[in-house]
Amino acid sequence: MSQALRGRVVTPDGVIEDGVVRIAAGRITDVRPAGRTRVISATAAWILPGFVDIHVHGGGGHTFTTGDPAQARAAAAFHARYGTTTMLASLVTAPRELLHEATVALRPLVDEGVLAGLHLEGPYLSPARCGAQNPAYLRDPDLAELGHLLDLGGVRMVTLAPELPRALEAIRLLRRRGVVAAIGHTDATYEQTLAAVEAGASVGTHVCNAMRPVHHRDPGPIVALLDAPGVVCEQVADGVHLHDGMLRHTVRAAGPDRVALVTDAMAAAGMPDGEYELGGQAVRVAGGVARLANDGTIAGSTLTMDAALRRTVHSGVGIAAASAMASTTPALALGLEEEVGAIVPGLRADLVLLDDELRVIDVFRRGRRHPV
Repeated sequence: MSQALRGRVVTPDGVIEDGVVRIAAGRITDVRPAGRTRVISATAAWILPGFVDIHVHGGGGHTFTTGDPAQARAAAAFHARYGTTTMLASLVTAPRELLHEATVALRPLVDEGVLAGLHLEGPYLSPARCGAQNPAYLRDPDLAELGHLLDLGGVRMVTLAPELPRALEAIRLLRRRGVVAAIGHTDATYEQTLAAVEAGASVGTHVCNAMRPVHHRDPGPIVALLDAPGVVCEQVADGVHLHDGMLRHTVRAAGPDRVALVTDAMAAAGMPDGEYELGGQAVRVAGGVARLANDGTIAGSTLTMDAALRRTVHSGVGIAAASAMASTTPALALGLEEEVGAIVPGLRADLVLLDDELRVIDVFRRGRRHPV
């Protein structure tokens, strides 16, 4: 059964002010000006490609980090209500046994298409920049452990600190295995960061957060990542992780084709303030901001991708650029650009329909309406 959706359509070539997107058999079949189209299945102020979140730990009271498939399925369904039609399940630093068990448990959801893959945020991170990662389980890169985790299947991205021993070898291993190597939670110098990029790292994990800060005599990883062609820089656009001015600067410096909006959301996304948990550590959420209970460190976010898009647009970034940052660029970072991330005939019919305030009114995943 074919459907026709009408609204302002954001495409890779710009905005069709009054356009129609036709979908059938789970794919986009046509994109064009509406003209005299008569039969319309749904209308909206805006039609954007479904969001692609490459860094999310949970939401709706559910978490990916424990490796519970039911929790993971519920977290994915929660974020789909807010337009995220493709996502990685991000795990956090944990003991070897838990990482193994979580990877095995979540692999079937990857095979099923509920998840696009797993993101291991740790355990090979800097103790000096661990943020809300549990320092008890941090360790230097272990190529045998990493190879074993990759052998389990489903892992699509790994974040590590490039200054650690054997980190460059780990990055080369990831690239050989077709897994995205990301730089994050790092105290690396500018030169160490560029060495990691040369070795094959292609993503900067929540750039600016949990990184050595910029100094005019020690530019560090932030400047190196923003300057590096081919590196996609994640940004958590919630007004807590980043000042809007820094977000705008990042977009100007790297361009929307190298900036990916991510939520870094934890279980408290969409939930009331209160007590939560992340990686075995107590988290207190107050005013929608998640922080470790013991020291106040930011502990992920309560963000959804539609809210990140709104914040980005309201900060002064055009909607076409913001849409690219929420969908096209992260899809490219994962190598999924021939399947998702844009409104182009032949791609999967993953679409989010927004009102004039950029709030979600309808979501289509693989051409089927998702409850919102």
